[in-house]
Amino acid sequence: MGELTYTDIRAEWAEALQHIEHTSFPTADTEDLYWADELRALAEEFPEGGVVVLDGDTPVAMGLGIRIDFDFSHTQHSIRDLVGVDGGTGHVPDGGWYYGTSIAVLPDYRRRGIGKRLYDMRKQICRNLNLAGIVAGGVIPGYADHKDEMSAADYVAKVSAGELYDATLTMQIANGFDARGVIADYITDPAVDNWASLIVWDNPDYNLGTAAYRGTPIA
Repeated sequence: MGELTYTDIRAEWAEALQHIEHTSFPTADTEDLYWADELRALAEEFPEGGVVVLDGDTPVAMGLGIRIDFDFSHTQHSIRDLVGVDGGTGHVPDGGWYYGTSIAVLPDYRRRGIGKRLYDMRKQICRNLNLAGIVAGGVIPGYADHKDEMSAADYVAKVSAGELYDATLTMQIANGFDARGVIADYITDPAVDNWASLIVWDNPDYNLGTAAYRGTPIA
């Protein structure tokens, strides 16, 4: 493995990024995952919102997202309610929030701090674009082992309190996210029993009265 570099998403990497996505989530219904045509469209519509990690010239990880106007009074949704509707990316060019659609890392590159770096870079994207923050449906892989003894909401509460460990949600909380409830049937994936936690990061630099916030570059 060489030195890793981080850069904006490009349409030319669409097939490689599809491979990363489908390899990273092997138990999920592929209809709920990104496909190459969607990744090409996303690279054209919102290149500054997607980060690709390269080992040399080869993509090995990615952190993708879109701008949306999220309704916090109606939080129940599936990933396909936002992405891929009518063949589109779901990106709203003037949307006030960054919605994280995927963080995926090839198995051989995990446990190298890539996920944390991608979360940090998403935060910088919010600062650069003066977005209110990040919202996402974070899958909870540990819940499948506890679903017969507690509800998904109780599981998320226990992980948030540090009483249980979840490979994904615990890391997200450590990176400054709040778990604000659960989302049923977010993704068709038996490994997470189809559940996700609604995770939110509020941008402390958000300025409602400023048209654009000029922060430091993401890379």
